[in-house]
Amino acid sequence: MKFVINRDVFSDAVSFAVKLLPQRPTMPILSGVRIEATPDGVVFSSFDFESSARTSVQADVDTEGVVLVSGKMMSDIAAKLPQREVRIEDDGQKVSIRCGNANFSLAKMPLEEYPTVPTVEGRTGVVEGKAFAEAIAQVAISASREDVTPVITGVQLEAADNVLTLIATDRYRVSVRSIPWDAGDQTDALTSLVPARTLTEVGRTFGGADRIEITMSEAGERQQIAFSTADRTVTSLLIKGNYPPVRRLFPEQVEHHAVVNTAELVDATRRVQLVLDAEAAIRYTFSDGQAQLEAIGSEQAQASEIIDAVLEGGEIVLSIKPQLLIDGIQATHSEFVRVAFTHSENTNKPGPMLIRGQTSRDDAEATDFKYLLQPNLLLR
Repeated sequence: MKFVINRDVFSDAVSFAVKLLPQRPTMPILSGVRIEATPDGVVFSSFDFESSARTSVQADVDTEGVVLVSGKMMSDIAAKLPQREVRIEDDGQKVSIRCGNANFSLAKMPLEEYPTVPTVEGRTGVVEGKAFAEAIAQVAISASREDVTPVITGVQLEAADNVLTLIATDRYRVSVRSIPWDAGDQTDALTSLVPARTLTEVGRTFGGADRIEITMSEAGERQQIAFSTADRTVTSLLIKGNYPPVRRLFPEQVEHHAVVNTAELVDATRRVQLVLDAEAAIRYTFSDGQAQLEAIGSEQAQASEIIDAVLEGGEIVLSIKPQLLIDGIQATHSEFVRVAFTHSENTNKPGPMLIRGQTSRDDAEATDFKYLLQPNLLLR
């Protein structure tokens, strides 16, 4: 194998291939990046049995061939090379990398032991790259980071008709976002539960693409999903299990609500929480014309602040963990937020708090994204 490649193209390709590799692979061979030189260019790929990344790039190929080398080492080298052409060659024992006056030699890993990078067959739909990346960023914050219950460490994708809905929960909150979905005449409902970490990387990497093809495998022993652009593909093994029916937690309509400027509420929350311990809550009092934030830390530190708010309904007092509130209101990506208050059916205590965005104080709330804080975080 022997080829010449642009330095930036090489660095970007290797960086993409190693992003999803585990920090501590179960087998050393899974830390490798497969490099295949073909008449059409060079393919960089990686696979750890759960997720894979594959990208095809242009290069001047002199000799075709395939090698497997350490992904992290290759990525570290590629990021530091000077702005010169990169010459890569397999001499039979080592893989040499030459760029300007810089020369590196990497040991080859046993290619015959490396698993075959998967291809995913199934139903395919198309989404707009920017909208999909934004939806992932809004929803993935609510996925659980605890592996005790694997099913809620993922983001549920639900495709039906011309809508793709993303859902995530960690038991304490729920995020839901819907975006347009084009699957041609395949309008039957289809779901995929994707690991949140993998989906987050897809959003970061593919956010600048005009369109992303999403292929969801049909029911089978090894269910997978693939995200593809013109020259890049990421696949992921799906999480098995039944996702909790969290959509039914959302009220259809809530009249009791407050409208607050997003930046003012975030900034005030961050200031007031300075006196709190990590797991403590802030007391929020929403009344006519204002929202008051109060925090009691140690005996030496307390804080309070008042900001403007428009309230529909009676005064309400809630205690909320500040970071969970910040996550929700920032995810609306809007200048104002509508904080709607529900009540438990059998008591007058606060129920789930529903957050949506608004473009102004007087507009109707947006309907494509919603964020729910569960009652066990809302204390009198």
